[in-house]
Amino acid sequence: MKLSTPIEAHDELIAELKLRRPTVQEVRAIKALPYKIDKDEAVSLDMDVAAKYIAVCGGIPPTSVNQLDLADLNSLSWEVAGFFMSTASSPSQT
Repeated sequence: MKLSTPIEAHDELIAELKLRRPTVQEVRAIKALPYKIDKDEAVSLDMDVAAKYIAVCGGIPPTSVNQLDLADLNSLSWEVAGFFMSTASSPSQT
């Protein structure tokens, strides 16, 4: 994802951040999902948890997540949540 405002990570300026799907081990280490489902089945983001996934899946330090523009934080958080709402593509079997 192209960031609307570049951030600093690992002593360099980053204008684009690519998130990878978290591993089961990473999910177990974070111990939470990046979203909550309310009684009325509405889905809302847990921003603290989503920020942890952005750092892990984007390969950036947590302090770099704090530099994100709010629009970028929102978009990346929903991208992380999407990993939990769809299955990974699997190789086709022939």
